[in-house]
Parts: sequence; structure tokens; C-alpha cells
Amino acid sequence: MILEPKVLSQVPQFVLAQQSTAAAQLADKAEQKIEQATDRAAQLWKIAQTYAIEFTPKVLGAIVVLFITWTLANWARRFLSRGMERASLDVTLVRFLANAARYAIIVLGVLACLSTFGLNVTSFIAILSAVGLAIGLALQGTLSHVASGIMLLIFRPFKVGDTVIISGQTGVVDEIELFSTTLDTADRRRVIIPNGAIFGSTITNLSHHPVRIATIKVAVAIGTDASTARRVLLEAAGNVANAGQGGVTDPKPTVALAEAGVAHVWNVSVGAQAMKFDSVIEQLTLATGAAVGSAGIAPAPPVTLVRNVG
Repeated sequence: MILEPKVLSQVPQFVLAQQSTAAAQLADKAEQKIEQATDRAAQLWKIAQTYAIEFTPKVLGAIVVLFITWTLANWARRFLSRGMERASLDVTLVRFLANAARYAIIVLGVLACLSTFGLNVTSFIAILSAVGLAIGLALQGTLSHVASGIMLLIFRPFKVGDTVIISGQTGVVDEIELFSTTLDTADRRRVIIPNGAIFGSTITNLSHHPVRIATIKVAVAIGTDASTARRVLLEAAGNVANAGQGGVTDPKPTVALAEAGVAHVWNVSVGAQAMKFDSVIEQLTLATGAAVGSAGIAPAPPVTLVRNVG
């Protein structure tokens, strides 16, 4: 098939027309996309303006509330710390309660800010309560020690430096913490006792009173006159009280007959400074022993009889 010259001359024009149509379609599509993008940007701008108008006051209010909350929390911590320090509460307890009050105020301020944005604070509090209950049940043993530690720091049955008997242990209190109390024993052992075990048991504070009564038992020969024994023992006890090495004259030394058997046993008591109690016991034992020996009223030593059977 042979194309006529007239047809051949029309082919380039046809191709050009197709190309022009395709370009026009592409331009229309591009223009439509630009219009869509412009409309989308306008919609986003309107949404942003709406949110800005609606939430800007709330955001500014939240910032102000958080600033006031932070300032009030720090002020409350300082105020409580000074007040409890003036009340002579323990430093550990002062810091714990002051920080707890500070965090409580901060949490309340955050919840107030969340409520301004339409969040359901009641549900949030319920969730926190449930989580707190679960944690409390899981840590009830530890929390009981903390509660006992707080009670010990508030009521202060003993303080650092006191000699105490707690949970069957005797020692000097080295530190009182929220979870446990640390003792140092006479033989240089460090004993750590949970506060729950302390607060639920009997506490004996050997250092609470500045003066204690040191009492020993002294045996006297059975035939000794009571007045003579009393005079000798009182004189020995008075020497210890007046020696100025831990003994005191108030209360006055006392002597009382405790047992009457193979040998008469007397209770001899002298007031002693709490920090030198053991030393006074030693002085009193030596003084009464020497006095009984010098007066010739010491009990006869035990005699062992050996029989030869055979």
C-alpha cells in the first residue's frame, strides 16, 4: 500500500496534536493536584487555627498551674522541714514526710492540668488507686517495715547512741532508717533488725535514764550479825558511790537481805551513770568482796569430802 503525498504531509501534524493533548491533560492533572494540595493546606490551617484558639488558653493556664504547683510544693517541703525540725523529729523522718508532701502536691497539680484538657481524671485516679493497691499487696511486708520505721521515728522509744535490747539483741543503736535499725554489739558485731520486728516486740532502753541502779548479790557467813553485815556492805557501797568513777550518791546506796540459807545473801545497790554501768558493777563487786573479807564475815569456802571405800 502506497500512501499519497497528501497523507504523508498530514502525519506530523497528527502526532503534534496528540502530544499537545497529552501535555494539556498533564497540565490539568497538575493543576488539580495543586488545587487539592492548596485546599488541604487551607483545611489544615483552619484546623490549626481552631485548635490554637481553643487550646492556647488551656496550655497557658496549664503552664501557670504547673509553675504555681512547683512553687507551692517546694514551699510546702521547706515549711514542713522547718516545722518538724523545730519539733525535734528525726532527720530521716523529716526528709521522708517533706518529700512525700511535695510529690503529693505535684501529682494534684498535674491532675488539675489534665482535667483542663478534657481527660477523665476520675478514671485516671481509679487506675492509680488500683495500681497502688496491687503494689501495696505485693510489698505489704516492706511497707509494714516502713510504717514501723515511721512510728519509731515519731515516738522515739530510743535514739542513736542508746544501748537497747530489741528482738533478743543487745547493742548500741548506730542508725535508725525507714526499713531497719542497726545495732553495734559489745563484741563488735553489726546487727540489722527490720523495723517491723522491733515495733511489734518489747523494747528495753538501757540508756533512757541518765542514772541506773547497779545491784549485785553478796554472800555473808551464816552466823554473821545482820546489823554488822549491813554496816560493812553499806560502807563498801558508799565508797563506790563517792569515788567519782561512775557511781552517784543520789539515789543513796541500799542493802537488803535477799536469802537466808547456808549463807546469807544480800542485795547491794548503788546508783550508776548509765554510760558507766558495767564499770560500777565491777567496782562494787571488788569493794564488797574486799570489805567482807576484811571484816571476817566471808562465807566458808565449799569443802569436798573424799572417802576411800574399800
